[in-house]
Amino acid sequence: MPEPILSARQLRLIYPVFSLRARSLRNAVIASATGGRLLQDARNVVHVQALDGVSFDLEEGDRMAIYGHNGSGKTTLLKVLAGIYEPTSGDLRVRGRVSSMIDIGHGMDTEATGIENIRIMSQFRGFSRKQIDEKIPEIVDFAELGNFIHLPVKTYSTGMVVRLMFAVSTCFEPEILILDEWLGAGDAGFMNKAAARMDQFVSRSRLVVVATHSTELIKRVCNKICVLDGGKIKYFGEPIPYLKTVGAA
Repeated sequence: MPEPILSARQLRLIYPVFSLRARSLRNAVIASATGGRLLQDARNVVHVQALDGVSFDLEEGDRMAIYGHNGSGKTTLLKVLAGIYEPTSGDLRVRGRVSSMIDIGHGMDTEATGIENIRIMSQFRGFSRKQIDEKIPEIVDFAELGNFIHLPVKTYSTGMVVRLMFAVSTCFEPEILILDEWLGAGDAGFMNKAAARMDQFVSRSRLVVVATHSTELIKRVCNKICVLDGGKIKYFGEPIPYLKTVGAA
């Protein structure tokens, strides 16, 4: 058996909700919204168990969907896999560089120019000055911002900002790609171009994990699915058998 690229063993994440004391639970309907199990400690502070015993292995070439209702723990699990959250307990082993697209605008400074933001956002993603310099012409060309690339981002329209963030986040070679929903970008004229680039970006990745509500995306892209319910794995395996059970195959 090949060694997994990503291995999760009994991942648990518990966090406190300091603004909510246990006595207020009688008047607060939050269990279904948070998805996780509500706990109470000795100080009467409420905790949410967002992940509870999550375990799976992913190998080279796997494309896994994380699926479930709102509050089931999808984004929380993504952030643990991306290294944004540290699990309360359990073991996570990752072989390769993780490219997270949970927040594609991470590091953006609206007072800086487009060119300056390319450097800033790329540095936040861990790339060297040399790697960034080599990619700047490609990013500028793809974003289609013209002379605006030399102006502060605060002068951009919303569509222009999205195009710049998308161009930066998809220009480097990914190894392990973490996505919160499938990305599109910009206005209608840019969408087809963005969709083609996104498909190429994913195809170059050794491993992809995407949280999504789209059963069509799962059927088109993924060979594995992890279904979460209340922070626990309800189903893990091939997508089609599960999707048949919910009438979505």
